Amino acid sequence: MPRKDKIHDAVRNALIKEGWTVTDDPYFLKYGDEDLFINLAAERLLAAERAGEKIAVEIKSFIGRSPINDLENALGQYALYLSVLEEVDPERKLYLAVGKAAYDELNQIKAFGLIVKRFQVALIVVEATTEEIVEWKE
Repeated sequence: MPRKDKIHDAVRNALIKEGWTVTDDPYFLKYGDEDLFINLAAERLLAAERAGEKIAVEIKSFIGRSPINDLENALGQYALYLSVLEEVDPERKLYLAVGKAAYDELNQIKAFGLIVKRFQVALIVVEATTEEIVEWKE
């Protein structure tokens, strides 16, 4: 079982505050012989529809020694999980959740914007101290 990220509970609580129901913590995926664990899965019913939205959320604090190394690792996990989700649960949208402070730091790195745009990384930016989502980036 993977270790929880430093901001795991803050992201979980922020999603709940916004009306999401956390369905899996962690979200287990089996693909071939491999077991994969995305940090969270959540669902939210939409008033105008009978079906709801489904998301999977990979959470990253970016607290390592090198933000570029952390970005490389996060992007690798994101790409892996996105590929597997497209095969086994195509209705679920994948997001990368980051804390607001880390997001502000990452925005100072020119490559971050390039990577997010190029690979269409969907982001959830969370203020960890207040446990609130401050931005959804599609």
